[in-house]
Amino acid sequence: MKKSALQKARAAYQPKLPIVLTGAVKAVEGNPTESVADQEEIKKLFPNTYGLPELKFEKEANPVHGSAINVGVILSGGQAPGGHNVISGLFDGIKKIHKDSRLYGFLMGPGGFVDHKYMELTADIIDEYRNTGGFDIIGSGRTKLETQEQFDKGLEILKELNIKALVIIGGDDSNTNAAILAEYYKAINAGVQVIGCPKTIDGDLKNGLIETSFGFDTATKVYSEVIGNIQRDCNSAKKYWHFIKLMGRSASHIALECALQTQPNICIISEEVEAKNMTLQDVVNYIADVVAARAAKGDGYGTVLIPEGLIEFIPAMKKLIAELNDFLAHNANEFAEVENKRQYIIDHISKENAEIYASLPEGVARQLTLDRDPHGNVQVSLIETEKLLGEMVGRRLAEMKQDGKFVGKFSALYHFFGYEGRCADPSNFDADYCYALGFNAACLINAGVTGYMSSVRNLTNPSVQWVAGGIPVTMMMNMERRHGEMKPVIQKALVRLDGAPFRKYASKRDEWAINTSYMYPGPIQYFGPSEVCDQPSMTLRYELGDK
Repeated sequence: MKKSALQKARAAYQPKLPIVLTGAVKAVEGNPTESVADQEEIKKLFPNTYGLPELKFEKEANPVHGSAINVGVILSGGQAPGGHNVISGLFDGIKKIHKDSRLYGFLMGPGGFVDHKYMELTADIIDEYRNTGGFDIIGSGRTKLETQEQFDKGLEILKELNIKALVIIGGDDSNTNAAILAEYYKAINAGVQVIGCPKTIDGDLKNGLIETSFGFDTATKVYSEVIGNIQRDCNSAKKYWHFIKLMGRSASHIALECALQTQPNICIISEEVEAKNMTLQDVVNYIADVVAARAAKGDGYGTVLIPEGLIEFIPAMKKLIAELNDFLAHNANEFAEVENKRQYIIDHISKENAEIYASLPEGVARQLTLDRDPHGNVQVSLIETEKLLGEMVGRRLAEMKQDGKFVGKFSALYHFFGYEGRCADPSNFDADYCYALGFNAACLINAGVTGYMSSVRNLTNPSVQWVAGGIPVTMMMNMERRHGEMKPVIQKALVRLDGAPFRKYASKRDEWAINTSYMYPGPIQYFGPSEVCDQPSMTLRYELGDK
């Protein structure tokens, strides 16, 4: 494989492990845990893995040499920067336990596990992928591990390869499936441990012990660089309003982090829209008022950041989408045969939701009934929210112009930043964090536990001071409706309106709206002083106490 000059230099980077993981460790048990909600239901569903204690690794004075162990690894769901370093850390970790340990990667996600498609990951292969972006070392996929038939089929290959532990690197749904798999293998005494690793650029997989999911830091730095570039252009040309949609369907962490880094004129936070019971028109009016206020002082340009999941957070739209998800889950075949799909929906859902659905532009209405995602939900990322808002703002400004409340011109340009950030070479923070998560997963395997997620915290300190351990995945769970049924899932972490990152943004947004206060973060830096190269996200710094 031909490598660029940066790739060659980057391959030599040695991630910095927490000091506690550099020698022999022992697992120290903390308090027993319980799920974040629906404790009785979750406990019934996970009788063998519920209520386990938190674990923290400490230095072991009298190390015991471990035995060789075969481990399997799966990359599940969408890509996130640093996945290759999780695998590198896992590989180095199990080799440290015993030099004859072996690592097998299942190809193209959970589907490869079920279909027995795998490859052994040797030192030569691992070394090609250290500190690189993407998931191409073994590929990823979105097959859901949820049936006993899949579990049993996977167990066949685990036994054939003598694999005693399986590491699933994924987001909230993938780690939910890991917990279900751990429970099943424990119940039948399969002799296989299952460990999860917290991956998602969306930033919605976290709690007090999982301070951030990996990939969030790199992806938001990539997006912020490009937003900064657009803002520099915007401030140079002084004639366009840029509507920028950012990944983040279930939460607005990416939009908020990018706003803190780049100081745009407007950033819509979905969770605030929901809390204030705002309508789509309320959002449009807010943007139009800022455009008009800037135009009045001669600034006919600006930037608007929009989370891709905004539509689902508008309460009236949320009710409509929830009914559509349920209705289409139970009437998919009949719906597929109908010619006038729009009228069919209007005739079969509640009057209140039918009126909202009928009022939507035809393109948006059609997008709400397109193919569902693997969880049976509307594919919100397909809805061009940035264009919908831009066009509606244009119409609102035309009305305001007639009333003498808007002077000047309004020209909108549209962007969606998503895939650009998912496979970037990891920042130093993500390179270190991911390597530590993988190495830590090996320590959890060596400790003999199952149903745990690798946890590395204290992340605003230098990486040598990070705290390593594990938390039971059941601790993060609650019950939610999926495909019309209540299912146990990891609770998504939304932007907290009382949290420090949002409060910081809220304290500045009126100033940023009217003035041109743009920040231009520039590209990710890999080499140079720590204050330039090793800083964690602003979200983490505000959450963990920086002012």
